[in-house]
Amino acid sequence: MLATRDRDRDRSRELDAELAGLDNLELAEPSRSRSRAARVWRAAWPKLAAAALGLALWQLVVWARWKPEYVLPGPSAVFADLWTGLRDGSLLEALGITGRRALVGFALAIVVGLPLGAVVSQVRALRVAFGSLITGLQTMPSIAWFPLAILLFQVSERAILFVVVLGAAPAIANSLISGADQVAPVLRRAGRVLGARGPRLWWHVVLPASVPALLGGFKQGWAFAWRSLMAGELLVIIAERPSIGVRLQVAREFADAPALLATMVVILAVGLLVDSVVFGAADRAVSRRWGLHEEPA
Repeated sequence: MLATRDRDRDRSRELDAELAGLDNLELAEPSRSRSRAARVWRAAWPKLAAAALGLALWQLVVWARWKPEYVLPGPSAVFADLWTGLRDGSLLEALGITGRRALVGFALAIVVGLPLGAVVSQVRALRVAFGSLITGLQTMPSIAWFPLAILLFQVSERAILFVVVLGAAPAIANSLISGADQVAPVLRRAGRVLGARGPRLWWHVVLPASVPALLGGFKQGWAFAWRSLMAGELLVIIAERPSIGVRLQVAREFADAPALLATMVVILAVGLLVDSVVFGAADRAVSRRWGLHEEPA
């Protein structure tokens, strides 16, 4: 009897050791087998290759003499103007003003869009009444809001932020509504079985399950906010606030093509940087949390 118990105990220990080894194989982080620099390079080289291809095509168009160089300058002239703006600090000052407006406007859009989407997604009467209206607001061009914004707030920061919020908040609200609609009924039933009702069900079950869709709404909301902000800064020019939009407008008025294109490059670069760094990291974190992310071999 004692010998049998000892054999069973030994087999149990061997099985536990084997299972622990399998768990370690499954849970081992791929980052241990490759350097951080290699992962960064693997993520960066396609973007760098696309940028190099774009610059090459741009230079080819300039060499083809499609337009005079004072209308369409080459990359060297544009990047020289960009370097001048960085060196004298004027470009950094403009980026600071525009960046602050973008962050404030996007934060306000989140504050407005999240509660709106949460309420409309859970109350059937509000869904019927306002669901289509939110979609209609999302499809409305931001430029159409500026006459009303100037009428309400005159030429001021509030007019710009008003349009930024109206451009981004509907996208965020719609993403939360869509995410709540796509939550599997079995998750809701499981939450009710565990005692979650009303707001607790929404907070502990519906909202976590809606995070992937909500992240997509944040990305779309940021895109709308950035586009609305650029339109606002072109139309609502505030004295002693030399933003990115003001630099773009001044370059157009003085027919300064290198400065115009340099400012456009900055606008594009900011959009790509936010998408790659901020939302790219958030995408990877959500994918890992939901078990959807797999490192390449």
